[in-house]
Amino acid sequence: MKDALILGIESSCDETAAAVVKNGREVLSNIISSQIPVHQKFGGVVPEIASRKHIENIMPVIDEALAKANVKLEDIDAVAVTYGPGLVGALLVGVSAAKSLAWATDKPLIAVNHLEGHIFANFLADGDLKPPFMALVVSGGHTALVQVNGYNEFLLLGQSRDDAAGEAFDKIARVMGLPYPGGPEIEKLALTGNPHAIEFPTAKLDNPYEFSFSGLKSAVLNYLHNEQQAGRQVNFADVAASFQFAVVDALCQRAIYAMKRTGLRQIVLAGGVSANKTLQQTLAASMDNIGCSLVHPTPILCTDNAVMIACRGYFMYQAGITSSLSLNAQPSLRLCM
Repeated sequence: MKDALILGIESSCDETAAAVVKNGREVLSNIISSQIPVHQKFGGVVPEIASRKHIENIMPVIDEALAKANVKLEDIDAVAVTYGPGLVGALLVGVSAAKSLAWATDKPLIAVNHLEGHIFANFLADGDLKPPFMALVVSGGHTALVQVNGYNEFLLLGQSRDDAAGEAFDKIARVMGLPYPGGPEIEKLALTGNPHAIEFPTAKLDNPYEFSFSGLKSAVLNYLHNEQQAGRQVNFADVAASFQFAVVDALCQRAIYAMKRTGLRQIVLAGGVSANKTLQQTLAASMDNIGCSLVHPTPILCTDNAVMIACRGYFMYQAGITSSLSLNAQPSLRLCM
């Protein structure tokens, strides 16, 4: 079978990224232009600024990805692009660029769900990975358990009813005065704290596949407020460690339940929060205890990148799943459409 080169484009939030991936597994280039320094002074992503920066960066990033891969645009077999979910203005920049390139080269256009892309980043982490397996998606905007039955077959078992895990991390970090992005800062601070110092509650839900972090977030905020009102000095490292422990415990308990109920033997982590070392280590130990194994992406592939988009695009290309040039951004795109 002829080798397939996929150009991936990602611009769903504050990273402008392009990559060339061969046969879904071999990364020829991975270029990411991050906007974190731009948005840091605002304490979070400003959508209009993000869109403008994507417009400035998109073509130079694509050009660099092609050059780094040592291929020309005409060598590409298909163009894969994130079309949702994400910030609508940011998404439109990537979608417009991808449509233009696909039209100019008469190559297939492939519309990729950003969250499916995160799951497929694991195919780059483990060359032997193949369905069926479970996916625990943990990002700033989503927390979900997905049963991956085939390369293009997904079953959503459950997701967060309110705040996503990554969103809770960022909100707690902001209240504690930590810089953006907050998740890695909470993790760093937690290293010097006692995860059992404060017992924060986790939601008890009737659906064991679902998540809820709104109550936990409120409990942490109330604790900080009460301690400060009482004039007591807050040990922020203990707060960070105890909060992180509660989140990780909730994620792992539901993952264990899902694995036992489905009988699957392998689970993958996906999304920005999958870079959290405590989550990786705790989930790996939990899976080992029940005879299952964990796969997680390398740190660079945990965050938003175009490699995962190109990888997902490759398997769609192989299945003949392409899009028309009328493709539009879908900022509220759901997982497992």
